[in-house]
Amino acid sequence: MRIDLTGKTAVVTGSSQGIGLAVARGLAAAGAAVVLTGRSEERLREAAGTVNGQARWVAADLTSEQGTARLLEAVPAADVLVNNLGIFGAADPLTIDDDEWRRYFETNVLTAVRLTRHYLPGMVERGWGRVQYVSSDSAVVTPAEMIHYGVSKTALLAVHRGFAKAAAGTGVTVNSVLAGPTHTGGVEEFVRQLVPGDLPWEQAQQRFMREHRPQSLLQRLIEPEEIANMCCYLASPLASATTGAAVRVDGGYVDAILP
Repeated sequence: MRIDLTGKTAVVTGSSQGIGLAVARGLAAAGAAVVLTGRSEERLREAAGTVNGQARWVAADLTSEQGTARLLEAVPAADVLVNNLGIFGAADPLTIDDDEWRRYFETNVLTAVRLTRHYLPGMVERGWGRVQYVSSDSAVVTPAEMIHYGVSKTALLAVHRGFAKAAAGTGVTVNSVLAGPTHTGGVEEFVRQLVPGDLPWEQAQQRFMREHRPQSLLQRLIEPEEIANMCCYLASPLASATTGAAVRVDGGYVDAILP
């Protein structure tokens, strides 16, 4: 199969590093003109330099209406929208206050809703488009150490399903990708929070998977490019019959027969 996104414009949020950057690289390699987003101009410039293809960036805080407006002014229309922006972290659930709950909802859910609300009508009018939400295994298996994160990712599943219904019969697909435990810089810090001591990274990773993610059938962290492969497929014409779906790239972490 050959994925060809020549002539398409793709916006990938939270793409200065990690999964978002891997997705941007994959889409650009398939021919799309990619727009990276993040808050740091410097980091975005460096990230864009690693993309083999057409890439530009918009530095903006998408958790604010002003930052969102800056992106929409720079990129008023898109054919592919990958809502990847998100935050996570371990916390005692009884100590998470209202402000922190709001911060997770604003960042992980409402940013995606705002952008979908803007870009989806144009896709529908043109009769083609792809909207994706990078969710998580935590949407289904709520982790005890970060329930605020898990709840926000569960919310994205409802968001994608609702917008998929809004786009029914238009040629636009809307899906979520359930990413499993993934090897990013942020996850390395998270692993270090939960695995005490100064173990070498490979040993720390193995202990983390054994003690905190024992359900994984892969028994290792997933690489960002492995998540990106699924996102690129869903962004392509090849995935025209997949919509309203929560597609798993979780290394078998979710113990279920159905997706």
